[in-house]
Amino acid sequence: MFGKKHSPKIVRSTDESFETIIGQSTEIRGEIIATQSLRIDGTVVGDIRVSQSGNVSLAIGLTGSVQGDIHAQRLMVGGRISGNVFVTESVELHDSADIHGDITYGQITIEPGAKINGRMITLANAQQGELTIEGKPTLVSSASSQARLAPASD
Repeated sequence: MFGKKHSPKIVRSTDESFETIIGQSTEIRGEIIATQSLRIDGTVVGDIRVSQSGNVSLAIGLTGSVQGDIHAQRLMVGGRISGNVFVTESVELHDSADIHGDITYGQITIEPGAKINGRMITLANAQQGELTIEGKPTLVSSASSQARLAPASD
């Protein structure tokens, strides 16, 4: 009868507070170094480095786009990344995430529908210099709405 208006889905609601927000109509070119949690709903062309100390996170919203490498403690992605990702703790890839680059992570959560075009490397394997699953180099490819592990071709 009375339908609720649903606000657009962002990256899943968390207890995080973001001290800095790059708005949807903003484009930044150059390296960003953040010492507090950062949310990107606009466009960043350049690398992003987020402090590894304290409770600091990076969120890429549905309209967010990053063209560059990301180094963070925790990362939540609802938008697009074209670059390599290095995360020491956890990565959350929501159903609208679109990643073109390798992901090195401590822990990862991938919702059905997330698109990944690159290698997925556990932090333990990266520290040992291995990029493997069962001794074979790995790539992640996305087919329809599911991300699947597939051996890399030589």
